[in-house]
Parts: sequence; C-alpha cells; structure tokens
Amino acid sequence: MKLTTEHEQIRATLKKFIDTEVNPYVDEWEEAEIFPAHQVFKGLGDLGLLGVTKTEQYGGMGLDWSYGAVVAETLGHIKCGGVPMAIGVQTDMATPALARFGSDAAKEDFLRPSISGDYVSCLGVSEVGSGSDVASIKTTAKKDGDDYIINGGKMWTTSGTQADWMCLLANTGDGRAHENKSLICLPLKDDNGKHRKGITVARKLKKLGMRSSDTAEFYFEDVRVPQRYLIGEEGAGFMYQMLQFQEERLWAALSSLVSLDATIDETTEYARQRKAFGQSILDNQVVHFRLAELKTDVQALRSLTWDAVEKMMEGEDATMLASMAKLKVGRLAREVNDSCLQYWGGMGFMEETNVTRAYRDGRLASIGGGADEVMLSIICKYLGTLPGKSNKA
Repeated sequence: MKLTTEHEQIRATLKKFIDTEVNPYVDEWEEAEIFPAHQVFKGLGDLGLLGVTKTEQYGGMGLDWSYGAVVAETLGHIKCGGVPMAIGVQTDMATPALARFGSDAAKEDFLRPSISGDYVSCLGVSEVGSGSDVASIKTTAKKDGDDYIINGGKMWTTSGTQADWMCLLANTGDGRAHENKSLICLPLKDDNGKHRKGITVARKLKKLGMRSSDTAEFYFEDVRVPQRYLIGEEGAGFMYQMLQFQEERLWAALSSLVSLDATIDETTEYARQRKAFGQSILDNQVVHFRLAELKTDVQALRSLTWDAVEKMMEGEDATMLASMAKLKVGRLAREVNDSCLQYWGGMGFMEETNVTRAYRDGRLASIGGGADEVMLSIICKYLGTLPGKSNKA
C-alpha cells in the first residue's frame, strides 16, 4: 500500500512525541505499574493523534483508516507494550462503535473529550469466566424509566483505574445470546473525579507484563445511566463489538511490527559484541540464520497486515486477513522474543534489558482481543473447514 507525504508527516509527529514525552519515562512508569494517562493522552490529543480517523465534527481529522494504521504502527517505537496498548484502547477499541453508531449526544459527551485527550476511555467486555467467549457475558442493563440499571462486573479492563468512561457491553434483553446485548457509554466518575455510586474498582491487577498500563476489575451494583447513552440500536451490541474487534486485531498486529524488528536488531548487535568460546555469538550459523529467519517472518507479517488494511480501505470484508494477522502476531511475538532472549544469555533474564520486557509484554498478543484458538476458528469458518460451519458469516 503506497503511503503519502501526509502519512509520513503523521508518523514523524507521533515519533517525535514518543521520543520526547514517552520513552524517557517508560522505565519509571514500568516500575510504578501505571503511567499518567491523562497527561499523555492530552499531549496526543493536542496534536490531533487520538482522532485521526474520527469525524471533524467532534474534533477528529476525518482521515481514512490507513492513517490510523500508520499511527498504530508508529506506536511500536514505544519501549514497552503497556502504553501503546492503552492508547490503542482509546483510539481503536473503545471508540470505533461510538464514532460509527452513537447518537450526537453520546458523541458530544464521550467521543469529543476522548479525541481531545480530556477523557480516558476503557472497554468493558471481558468478565471473570467470559473472556474470548463474548456471548457468555452476564452483566445486565435493565430499563427503569429513562435509565438503565447496570449490575455485574468487568475484568482485565485496560486503563480501568484512570478511565473516565467505559464502552460497556451488557445484556439488555433475554433473547438469543448474539441478539440481546447492547453497547452503552457508561460514565465512571462524578464531577469531583470520584467513582459514581455503585461503581467499584475491586482491585488494580498485577500482571506478568504490560506493567505500565493499569488494569482493573470492576463491580457494578444498581448503577444508573441514561438510555440516551446507548450506542446505536438496542440488541445490536454484539455485532458492533465484533466490528470493533476487527480494528482491534489489526491494531494489535500493526503496533507490534516495529517492536519485533527492534528486538531482533538489538539482539543482533548484542550477539555481535558478545564473545563465547573465542568468537562472537553472532558468528555461529545457528544464530545468524535464526535471526535472518525471524526478520523474514516479521516482514511477511507486515505484508499480511497491510494487505488486510488495504482490503478494509476498499470496503471489503477483511475479517479473515485481520484474524490471520492477529494469530500470526501472537505466535511470532512468542517466537521472536523467546529466541532473542536466549541469545542474551543471563542478561536476557535481567529486568534491565529491553528483550526481557518484550518477552513479558508480547505474551498477551495470543490472548487479548481474542485468543489464538478463536482466530483459528474464524479462519476455518471463512475457509469452510469448521465443522458445522460450511459458509462464512
């Protein structure tokens, strides 16, 4: 896909922000297990980078998704996984359905401040016992006058302790599992910045990786939210969320490309300098051949991912290619980071090396946004090889 001067200008602007406002502080944020989301997002919002693909009416740039893809890819220059993941939630996971299907009132109250960076958003889909199986969620939103009354909980919520609002998936009816769910904009805080009545952050979760991104577990007890904050049609939430997943899965692949290359490049230089048994580690054929193979795999993933972006840009169904890219990035993240860590020897087991962080952070790619097994099922469905599913849907 041919990129324009405008694409490269956006890439350069974001790269400069990362170099000056993010990477110098990543080690500090990793240690604290949280980064100042409002501060970082406001800086990105002031540059217009949180609304590249969103309508100009609510503060966005109104550009097509290829520009969003460039933003996602450039975020790979951040020297950790947690911060870019939180930015991705803001731009490509919690807001696409709102931007596409939300009412003017909901867009004014939630989309505009998310684009400007005044609000931090989060996505409330996964629950304890309901991760990749989205249809099995238990959280309910029942009508009472002009409000919904929400009860239940959400798990593994990125930016949860800092978020101002949640794009919530809840059961709004008693029908079939794929037809009884709705997406709702749920304001999490009152005018004083405290969590609203009935909303409890049960705990800030400690994770294997993505440490600079705060992740929360929520409980909801009789939480009121106006029905005007419903996104689109009631009962269409499952479909809307599947559409959001397509962008999320492409984002996951795009945002990993630069970091995978960086891990290989840094490992190559370390192996070139490190001596063992009288020669450079890199001089061993098994090492330089392996690194060459990994570079080839990353380039193949890049081509696959951008093919999916181009297909989506042409208005075609990119679900199968997006699922392939998501599957491959999860597998390749494990392969690249594990192989490279091995060549660092004892230093690869130390907190002070980037490869160690990449090893921890990259493991999530095969789980979050739909596990590898879900991606394989989707691909098989499109290929007509999934038992009982001869045609794609």
